Amino acid sequence: MRTRYSEDQQAVSEAFGDLFAREATPEVVRAAEGRGGFDRGLWHKLAAAGAPGMAVPAADGGGASLVDLAVVVYEWGRRIAPVPLVEHAVTARLLCTGAGRGVPRELRDAVVSGDLMATLALRPVSTGGSARLVPAGAVADVVTGLRDGALVLDRSEPPGEARPNTADLPLADRDLSGAAVIATGEAARDAWNAALTEWKALMAVAYTGLASEVLAMGVAYVKQRHQFGVPVGSFQAVQHGLADAATRAEGARLLAFRAVSELDAGHPGGGRLASMALLFGAESARFASDRVLQYHGGYGYSAEYDVQLYYRRAAAWLLQLGEPAAEVARLAEHDLGPKGRAA
Repeated sequence: MRTRYSEDQQAVSEAFGDLFAREATPEVVRAAEGRGGFDRGLWHKLAAAGAPGMAVPAADGGGASLVDLAVVVYEWGRRIAPVPLVEHAVTARLLCTGAGRGVPRELRDAVVSGDLMATLALRPVSTGGSARLVPAGAVADVVTGLRDGALVLDRSEPPGEARPNTADLPLADRDLSGAAVIATGEAARDAWNAALTEWKALMAVAYTGLASEVLAMGVAYVKQRHQFGVPVGSFQAVQHGLADAATRAEGARLLAFRAVSELDAGHPGGGRLASMALLFGAESARFASDRVLQYHGGYGYSAEYDVQLYYRRAAAWLLQLGEPAAEVARLAEHDLGPKGRAA
């Protein structure tokens, strides 16, 4: 695995880093919170840049690798941009490979271009066909999910209104009871699991981008805030806290990109690494945002300061998948086998 970007990836990083820095400012993020956590103008700019479908096969209008997409996702995470890049990207890949090939070409092309917004229900659909708390469910035109073991697709008008949540994300319930079946059996389960695993790995990358930016924000703040006549950053406890957070964040970034690389190469251990990377990335980002919020003092809890935007997303992104302890249990069962009965 490469630990540095290639020249092309560096160019991609700079281009999308500039785009997000310019178009996904904290003011844009705040404004989007009043519109269900989504900025349509930013989505159109991202679609014009080719990001939503960049990692689908070249024959479908993409051609970039999953690692190339992760480079963009890292910049997306740095700016906590209010657009569903990860959900859309993994769904586009699902529709353009394997089980999704039965979907009409016109619909697939519209998803790849970003004209239609797509998302993935991260949990199998419950009895009755209702997918609960779907990421981007409030704004997505296309929803895919696993219903009674079949891969289904629903093309319908999004509700537009999000369920209240900590990070003001566009979460909503979607009815998949009438969704069209596009694959069944093992092919359906494999396709859905592959998309879910890619979501985990890419969200792990996004978490490391968030951690990087919130740490930069914290370092800048403790340099300019003074107590007892000296910068807060001169206090050893503050220095240690930031150093601990930075060390965790860098380790999480390495693990996240390794997970994406393993998936890109088709290695069988990629799913396990994706889960590990997501859990560690979320923990590292929460630790970093918690320290930076603490070093802001009372100001950290004020809506006027940007750190609270990062703090809330660090807490909420992982919860889209469900209870984190369940993901830990799945990893434990994978490595140690099913839990035996207590003696």
